[in-house]
Amino acid sequence: MAHTVLVHILNEESVVGEVERIPEPTDQVLIVHNVRYRDGRDVSYVLPETDTVIYPWQRVHCVEILPSEEDEEVVSFVRE
Repeated sequence: MAHTVLVHILNEESVVGEVERIPEPTDQVLIVHNVRYRDGRDVSYVLPETDTVIYPWQRVHCVEILPSEEDEEVVSFVRE
């Protein structure tokens, strides 16, 4: 199952993509598929036909794991 992540890269704008699994502490690189900016634009330093980008951990500030649509719980209040 792919996880959608928000990757904060040093001195760059954050990018969104999918990873196959949650990164382990022993991983040397972060492999991200379908990289794009948060607003959906193509990443300027990646060719448009590129599907996978490998980031070394030295360039990554942090990684946020975004909730999937099936994980989100809708809470609504109904007035009776």
